[in-house]
Amino acid sequence: MAIRDCIDRFGGLIWSLARRLSPTQSEAEDAVQEIFLDIWRSASRFDPNVGSETAFVATIARRRLIDRRRARGRRPETEPLGERPMAADGQAQQMEMCGEAMLAGKALAQLRPEQRTVLLMSAYQGMSHEEIASATGMPLGTVKAHARRGLLRVREMLAAPQGGVAWAEERP
Repeated sequence: MAIRDCIDRFGGLIWSLARRLSPTQSEAEDAVQEIFLDIWRSASRFDPNVGSETAFVATIARRRLIDRRRARGRRPETEPLGERPMAADGQAQQMEMCGEAMLAGKALAQLRPEQRTVLLMSAYQGMSHEEIASATGMPLGTVKAHARRGLLRVREMLAAPQGGVAWAEERP
């Protein structure tokens, strides 16, 4: 019941802030959910002697929206696959992408097992370094080192002629 009252009372305020400070409607919807969760977790910190409930809620919303904007600025620009312009010869482009994927797979296969595990958990499962450290039992610094060294090694192999396959096989 308290959650419903909170949503009814502050939903309009939070939604208007989120729509104004979010690039898309779906981003605003996600932000509103995060804000209400944050309000729920922070409710015990509310002090009526410091400010009103509306000011408390608006402050949390504003901070969460600023955090989201900063995080968006740190992420690389991506383009959804469905919106990519197709080349005139789509089949040739698809074959080239398959070839690149095969080279990347061969490069990953040639990494040390720890590096490969860390990179796969990060890329395919979307896990953060902290989550990987927790799941594998490795120290956080070790996870970061494996990720960095693994990525550098893959980059070296892919930059070499023929995707670095012959060069990488000679290396220990």
